[in-house]
Order: sequence, then C-alpha cells, then structure tokens
Amino acid sequence: MGNKNHDLHILFFPFLANGHIIPCIDLARVFVNRGTKATIVTTNLNVPLISRTIGKANINIRTIRFPSPEETGLPEGCENSESALAPDKFIKFMKSTLLLREPLEKVLEEERPDCIIADMFFPWATDSAAKFNIPRIVFHGLGFFPLCVLACVRQYKPQDKVSSYSEPFVVPNLPGEITLTKMQLPQVPQHDKVFSQLLEESNDSEVKSYGVIANSFYELEPVYADHYRNELGRRAWHLGPVSLCKRDREEKALRGREAAIDGHECLKWLENKETNSVVYVCFGSMTSFPDVQLKEIAMGLEASGQPFIWVVKKGSKSEDEKLEWLPEGFEERIEGKGLIIRGWAPQVMILEHEAIGGFVTHCGWNSTLEGVCAGLPMVTWPMYGEQFYNAKFLSDVVKIGVGVGVETWIGIIGREPVKKDAIEKAVKRVMVGEEAEQMRKRAKELGEKARRAVEEGGSSYIDFDSLINDLRSLAN
Repeated sequence: MGNKNHDLHILFFPFLANGHIIPCIDLARVFVNRGTKATIVTTNLNVPLISRTIGKANINIRTIRFPSPEETGLPEGCENSESALAPDKFIKFMKSTLLLREPLEKVLEEERPDCIIADMFFPWATDSAAKFNIPRIVFHGLGFFPLCVLACVRQYKPQDKVSSYSEPFVVPNLPGEITLTKMQLPQVPQHDKVFSQLLEESNDSEVKSYGVIANSFYELEPVYADHYRNELGRRAWHLGPVSLCKRDREEKALRGREAAIDGHECLKWLENKETNSVVYVCFGSMTSFPDVQLKEIAMGLEASGQPFIWVVKKGSKSEDEKLEWLPEGFEERIEGKGLIIRGWAPQVMILEHEAIGGFVTHCGWNSTLEGVCAGLPMVTWPMYGEQFYNAKFLSDVVKIGVGVGVETWIGIIGREPVKKDAIEKAVKRVMVGEEAEQMRKRAKELGEKARRAVEEGGSSYIDFDSLINDLRSLAN
C-alpha cells in the first residue's frame, strides 16, 4: 500500500438486495469522504439504484455479469432479491451468487485494491481476496447486539434445550439476560444442501475474514461492542451510523429506488403538521402483507387518532385506483390526516422532519438505526432474519421501543394477523403520554450521540482511523 500518504483503494461488494446495497454505498461514501478511493462491484440491473444512491460522491462502479437463466433456473432480469421473494426463488437466487466468484476475481486482478469489503453472503470472497494477498472485511450492515446474539445462539444452541417453540430461553454468555424463543430464531430451510452450506459458511466468514465492520456507534451499545470484540474475540470496527454520511437534501431524496412520491410534495404535507405529531409506518422493501393485515393496519392507524404517513408495498401506484382492501370510506376520512405512499419512500428525509414523532418499523437494522438517528420512539413489528433481535434491543436494552405483539416469523403457518386494537395501543404508547415523552427523550439523546460519533473526534470517526492504520500496517 506504499507510504503513509498513499491513497487507499477499497473495493465494495454488496449483496444484491436493497437493504444491503444502500448501507454499503453509504459506507463507501464514508470512505470517500475521508480521502480513500472506492469502487462498487455489482451487476448490470442494479446499476441504476446504485448510481442514484451514490449521488455526487466520487465512487466508481464496476459491473460483472449475473449468471444466465439457464445457469440459475431464475427468470430473466432477476438480479435483486426483491425479484426473488418466493422461498424457492430465493434459494435459487442465493445459490446463483456462488457463480459470481470468477467474475469478481477478474475485477480483483484488474483493480488490485488494498482491501475488499464484501457482504457476509459472499463467504467465498475471503478466499478470493487471499489469492491476491488482499484483506477481506465483512460488512452486513448490522450492529453489535444482533451480531452478539447470532454468535452466542450459534455457539451455545440454547434453543435445543427447550421443549417447545414458545418456551423462552436466556441467550448464554450475553450481557443483559436477553430472552428469546425458537419461533424468533432464523428459520433456515434444510432440504437444500448447497443452500444450507452457503448459510453455514456465511456465518463462519466473520471468523475467517480479516474483520467485521459494524454499522453502529459505540455509545449506542458499548456493552455489546466490548463483548463482541473482547469476549467473542472478533476484530471489528464501528463506523456508523453510515446513513449519516454527508448528503444534501436532494441526495437524501434520491437515496435508494425512485420514490413513489416527490420529496418536496412529502415535505410540504409535513409542514402543516405539529412537531412530533405524525407517525411514520414502513416495513421495508421485502415485506408484502396479505389484504387482511393491511386492513387491520388501516383501522389501527385511524383509531389511534394520529396523523400518519404509511408506506405500502402492495397495491397499485395509479392515483385513479382505490386500494380495494381499505375499509370503506377510509381514504375520504383520512384526507389531510393520512398520507399513503404506494411504493418506495425517501425514508431518511421523512424521519428527520420535526413533525415525525414515532416510527412503526419491521426492525431491519437499517431502519432501526435510521430511527435512532432521527431520535424517534418506535413500534417494533419484526418479520424475519435478525429483526426479532433488533426489536429486543429497542425495547429491552435502549428502551425506546414498544412491541406490537408479534412472536413468530412472517410466513409461518398459523401466524395470526396483528389486530387493529394492538396496533392502535402500540401507536398511542409511542406518540402520546408520559411513557412516550420519556422514550422520545432517550431517543433524542441517542440521536445526538449518533451525530457526534461520526464527526471529527467522535467514536466512529476515531475507529475509522484505527481501521485505516490497520490496513496500512498490512503493507509493512
């Protein structure tokens, strides 16, 4: 890597899913803002999303070919997990990423970067990097708490010692007496050996790689940052929240997919609302609810009496069409009080507005951290993955979250829809009254700490310097 003043070149290789791509680009922006050269590697159909999200940052894009339908068994154009939500499709999609190894190694040979930061779902990237004597760092966009829970559950298997899926157990060797049930753990299909092995190797890649970058800041979870590094013995750096990377308002509006609503129109709607009065409701880009659940959400929001912005993945984007699952007369009754966005929303820009007072979230770590940065109490409604861990973190550790009562993964047979009354009660708990005010106060303090962490002299700023020094030392 040459002398101390040499510009480092970092290659970023995000998993082909919006929730992985966006924080990875934010991370690349952090590196570029601190003077390094950055290149994102992706496939052709993901370039428009990436170009929009990069904005004005000086980040290069290298494309590699996604395997053909003949090689993968997937339909043409299925290059992002959003196109592969059905379980059988998703397994094929995950397995198809194994075929990206050779094209990635060609890019590594041509670019000769100083380091590759690759998603956990590319476990083979560690061996690929080693071929070119390059360190591989894992980035999967999580914080230390979910990383600790995942590691402890895998190592100690407490779920094997309970007699039912609903019996709670305490996660061993984890501070805080965190309780879970088997129903809240990742549900991994076992019938496909290649897929199962890929997931197993993905978990192992944390240990085998040079280290892990956490999308977090020390003041949010000091106990778990220390536990992950000192007790679990993992090399790691906290460089987040990466969503706070320098952006102007226009870039925030363009972050991610093309929004289903003009950012200025959204802000104009919010301008007429009182401070902390609006609840923002969004369940990420991967969740589609059945009509019966959407109707319960609509009724719960209306009954709460709070103004709301609700991002709905399902439904027509045509303004002339009604959403047939809505309660009769709903759109007329909420006119001026509720805003339904049918598609992608400029989430960070909305959350930062002073009129937003609470956030109903699926507890993906990106959304969790964006809610923390905005200083908002949250209604936790986890769906899958590590989201139940994140919900526990919000409610039990930092105490700025209220559960809506979900206990099992979405898609599990027998999972009942969350009823209107539970939704109404949870929304009111984070929006009005003494409990809401106390949560909001704690959340605002965390939001201020998040901003300080990424500024010069802050904990994440200093950890970035530590990482750069580590990378430079590898050349000596």
